[in-house]
Amino acid sequence: MSEESLPDDARPEYDYARSEYADALPEYAERVLEVAELIPPGRVMTYGDVAEWLEEGGPRQVGRVMALYGGAVAWWRVVRADGALLPGHELRALDHYRTEGTPLKEASRAAEGHLPRLDMKRARWDGERAQGHT
Repeated sequence: MSEESLPDDARPEYDYARSEYADALPEYAERVLEVAELIPPGRVMTYGDVAEWLEEGGPRQVGRVMALYGGAVAWWRVVRADGALLPGHELRALDHYRTEGTPLKEASRAAEGHLPRLDMKRARWDGERAQGHT
């Protein structure tokens, strides 16, 4: 049975040092995780931003990598373009955002769950100052 076919709660956690297991990661996954590591605290990139920065794949491919291997990096910094918090991980992500000072838009009382969204205009990082990218 492949790891991809395991239920979410049966997948191994990837909180260990990523470099120890780099040989086990597909090359594209390694590159996605490297970009995620470049994102400064308090800033975010969308799945599409990461794919565009890599000039390969698309938002779905980046999302898949983050779902399978993202626990090895600051996963909460790679987000949906609409600023909605990752379903099932909202409270953990929100704790990270508040700790890092990531700009948020408070939810209205009418909003389901009253959870804030990321303020994408202020939180989005373009990667321009990332070393090694042309």
